Amino acid sequence: MTFYKSIEQLPDFTEYSMKGRTYRYFSGEPLYKFGYGLSYTNFAYSGLKLSASTLQAGKDLTVEVDCAQRRQDCGDEVAELYLVPPQSDGTPLRSLQGFKRVHLAPGESTKVSFDLRPRQLSTVDEQGVRSVKPGEYTVYVAEANRMSRRA
Repeated sequence: MTFYKSIEQLPDFTEYSMKGRTYRYFSGEPLYKFGYGLSYTNFAYSGLKLSASTLQAGKDLTVEVDCAQRRQDCGDEVAELYLVPPQSDGTPLRSLQGFKRVHLAPGESTKVSFDLRPRQLSTVDEQGVRSVKPGEYTVYVAEANRMSRRA
């Protein structure tokens, strides 16, 4: 759930478009970002690797990233995998495509792996047709408290 700073950040509710609403379409700075509060310590992400830099239609994509505990206490982290599709009218700015909870001791690190299936790369247009749009996609993994951080 996203908590906005004020209702002035939201568009008038004159139609059912998602533009400007939810973490997927909101471009402003909310009071609490989607995923806030899932972790109460600090983690660092590095070494993001994709199984392929160019993906053939119908193929899976594996995303791996290293996650390290940066503080001197044990903690659980919820690593969130986001996908940014090629932008066009009605396309979400980003979408959550996976998450994994990891428990790390002080100074510990682990590799977190996600599998993206072809359907997860698809979007639905205004006519209700689901398809994978050709173009460049951005994949990033973020801390639950810091969605803007990219590995």
